[in-house]
Amino acid sequence: MIAQQLLTRSLALRTLRKVPEITVYFWIIKLLSTAMGESTSDYLVFHINPYVAVALGGIGLIAALILQLVVRRYVASIYWFAVVMVAVFGTMAADVLHVVLGIPYLIATVFFAVVLALIFVAWYVSEKTLSIHSIDLLRRELFYWATVMATFALGTAAGDMTAATLGLGYLASGVLFTALIAVPALGYWLFGLNEILAFWFAYIVTRPLGASFADWFGKPYLGGLGLGDAKVSLVLTILIIGCVGYLTVTRQDITEEQPGQVNQR
Repeated sequence: MIAQQLLTRSLALRTLRKVPEITVYFWIIKLLSTAMGESTSDYLVFHINPYVAVALGGIGLIAALILQLVVRRYVASIYWFAVVMVAVFGTMAADVLHVVLGIPYLIATVFFAVVLALIFVAWYVSEKTLSIHSIDLLRRELFYWATVMATFALGTAAGDMTAATLGLGYLASGVLFTALIAVPALGYWLFGLNEILAFWFAYIVTRPLGASFADWFGKPYLGGLGLGDAKVSLVLTILIIGCVGYLTVTRQDITEEQPGQVNQR
């Protein structure tokens, strides 16, 4: 009876969780969304009135987050739509500090790093965990999305800092962040690095990694190939839609818990 009750409760909590399982598909779409957010944001800001672009990005973000918060379980299309809108608006937020307010990328990077650290502290003090596997309450979900927004803004500023301020260019920046993202992976697999720390380390680095390569393909300066932000954004959007569609059909990002797993938790 107790085992059955535990199973029922565990399955109920899984139904309420609002984020996908962390699989290779998660990281693929995360990288695609970071790159797509960079190219889309830059295209909008430079091809229409920047204030209108930011306003549209903000409206899209609010709509996506409301939709994500309203649904009672994880839905691939809704979740990744929210991530994409965070990517677009997070890029705009970081760019506004530099382009509009004239704040150097280094200072912007430090600022967003401090903001992210404060969110992590508040989240942990409130919930006693930073695990995304515990995202089953509205308060935790709000902390989660605040964290995601801060990581995108931080990653944008950090990527621009290495490419422009440090003079590495986009390709070298991409290679640098590729090396950095291997650190938590190797630390987790080989040296038993804490799972939550490894996840958030990798999550933060995916932003400048994806954005650096998007800029390398799209921009005609800092060593970029100059293919154009519009083309890069379009290709990435198609790839994201294809990947999310695949997950919607196959449910590869949802792990069904079996009865025998209950006592192992």
